[in-house]
This record gives sequence, structure tokens and C-alpha cells, in this order.
Amino acid sequence: MKRIYLFVAALTVVILAGCSHTTNASTKSDKVLSNTAPWSIRMAESEMQRFPEAYMIDWRTELKWDYVHGLNLLAFSKLYLKTKDQRYFDYVKGYYDSLVSEQGEIKTYDIKKYNIDMINPGKVLYFLYDQTGDTRYIKAADTLRSQLNDHPRTSEGGFWHKKRYPSQMWLDGLYMGAPFYAEYIMRYGKPDELNDVYLQFELIEKHLYSADTGLPRHGWDESREQRWADKETGLSMHHWSRALGWYAMAIVDVLEITPAQNAKHQWLSERFKNFVDHVVKYQDETGNWYQVTDLGDREGNYLEGSSTAMLTYAIAKGVNLGVLPESYRATAEKGFAGMLDQLVSVSPENNLVNLDQVCAVAGLGGNPYRDGSFDYYIGETIKSNDPKGVGPFIMAALELNK
Repeated sequence: MKRIYLFVAALTVVILAGCSHTTNASTKSDKVLSNTAPWSIRMAESEMQRFPEAYMIDWRTELKWDYVHGLNLLAFSKLYLKTKDQRYFDYVKGYYDSLVSEQGEIKTYDIKKYNIDMINPGKVLYFLYDQTGDTRYIKAADTLRSQLNDHPRTSEGGFWHKKRYPSQMWLDGLYMGAPFYAEYIMRYGKPDELNDVYLQFELIEKHLYSADTGLPRHGWDESREQRWADKETGLSMHHWSRALGWYAMAIVDVLEITPAQNAKHQWLSERFKNFVDHVVKYQDETGNWYQVTDLGDREGNYLEGSSTAMLTYAIAKGVNLGVLPESYRATAEKGFAGMLDQLVSVSPENNLVNLDQVCAVAGLGGNPYRDGSFDYYIGETIKSNDPKGVGPFIMAALELNK
């Protein structure tokens, strides 16, 4: 792959500075963006230029209640709280108002699919309610919370990733469901209900870890019926770095929401530190992580943007929450500098910022069948500005600016 090297000075300066190298991945526009604003703003402004209406995120042409919109617009909500720029608020609100009716019904959402991904956009509903007092947002959150009442589970109580993926827990699903669930309980539930949130992490820690790396695999099939699942352990074959990123973000976001005096909060904090201590062993010298985490030297593997953004965000947030020692900030700074050096390009015409080398999507099973092999992961489409990288990039920049 082509690498363009950029000298990166002290990161506290870099995050507020501009970036000059370019690729052909940018979108043309008459508007010239600032090249000196913080990186969180530069990326958000670029995203709004690529997608003038938030429903267009991920190159959509029609409205859809979708987890990637929830991810990116959560980043925009955090940016709004930081800057109070009304344009960011309006961008978020426009999407949700197009999908949430006055009665709180959610267009395009089908509860009967029991897809844990569709819980993720609900996180922003709390933000909108807090900012406006409009109860339709909470009515919509009530609907999403009701999905969890009947969502299919493993024999020990772990949420299946989707109804059509029976008996399976994926790392991705912890980010999709657990923070929304925890916040709903903290606002409207009873403290002991948090045990069900922690249970999801307990089952990941029990079933998904690989002894040789000290890290969880992408997925686990309790039934051992999937072709991708090991017949003894039920585990998928490889570590996918974005799945690790989803899991890391899930942990720190739940730790931020839940009370620190809870004994299981302390347990999850300790497990997060253990996770970070192992995942940093696979951080490339550039600061980035590879698509297949522990096989960086294998031909075809590549430095991947979304996983680096997610892990950088999670580690920086862990430090800011006091869950990780201050010395771990250097790891997050290295990750962010690595993205700027290797994976970020800027259009010379309009200063539009691009995050390059992002895996478009990866999963397990389905049709056509995804077997979880190394060749599968490196063979998925790679593109620029996929929202699964852009949103975490904005959030990582915000955490490192705190």
C-alpha cells in the first residue's frame, strides 16, 4: 500500500493543527474548510460537506434507522456539547426528526427482527431529550428498550447478535446494546437491573478470549453449529481489530454511565485495563492497528482506520475517566498521530479531511457465507470515510483535547 509520511510534532499541538498531505479520496466542493481548526471540527465539517443531510451518511439515498448513523451522530452530539455550534445540533436533530414521529414511533425500525445493531441509534435520543424536553424521543427510547425484554438470548442470558444469527454473541453487539441499556436503567430503571448489563460483559470475558493473545475473538457460537465456529470452543478463527474497537468503546461508555461504587463497575474497570495491556502489544510502530490484529506481518494485512480510531478513543477515554493510569495517554496519542501520519489525507482544493483505509463491513455467517478466515477479513472492501471510522475519529479527537 502507498504510505505518505508526515512529520507529527507534539500531539497536543498536532490535534489543533492542520494536515497537509493528500490523496484522491476527497470530495470536490466550492467551500474551503479551515485547516487550523481542531481535528474534531475539521472531520465533522468534512462529513457535513460530503453528506449535507445526515440521512445521507454512508452514502444512503433513503431514510433508514441505522447503527452507523447513530455512531456518527453521537459524535456530533458530543461535538455540539463541546462547541455549542447550532449547526451540529441541527444536523443531528434533522435525522431523528425525520424518523421519530410525534408519537415516538420509529420509521423503518422493525422490532421483530431482534437486531441488536438497531439499539445503537437510541443513544442519541437521550441527548435530544435533554436538549429539548421533547418526550417523543423518550417514547422512542422506550420502544428500543422493550426490544431487550424479548430479545433472544444464549442459555446464560447473553443477547444474540441478531435473531437470524442464533446462539451467537459478537463483540460488536456489546457496543450496540450495552451503553443504551445502561443509560436507560440509570434514568428510568432500578439499580439492580444493571446486573443484566454487566452480565453481557461477563459472558464475553468467559467465552470469547483466546489464551495465546489474551484478547477476545470476533464471535462465539454457543451451539457450535456455524462453520466459522471451532467445534470445541465455539470461537471464530481470528481477532478482527474493529470488533476489538467496538468492545473497548462499549466498556468505557458503560463505565462512564454506571456508578463507580458498584462492585461490578470495579471488575469491568480491571478487565478493561487487562484488555488494553494486551491490545497495545499489537499496536504497530506507526501507532495504528492491523485489520487482523495479531497477524501484522502476514501478506495482505493492512493498517485499518476504524479500529485505530475506536481503540484510540477508548484508551483516551479510559484515562480521562481515571480507569487507566495517566501514562496510558501516550498510547492514545500514538494512535491518533498514527492516523494523521498514515491514514488521514486532506484535499488541496478545499481542505476536506478523509480517513482512508477503512474496512467497509465484516461479519460472520450470513449469505453469502462469511467464514471468518484471514482471507475473508483482508478481502472485504476498503474505502475512505466509512462512518465506522469517522465517528470514532471525531470522538478520539475530543477525548484527547480534554
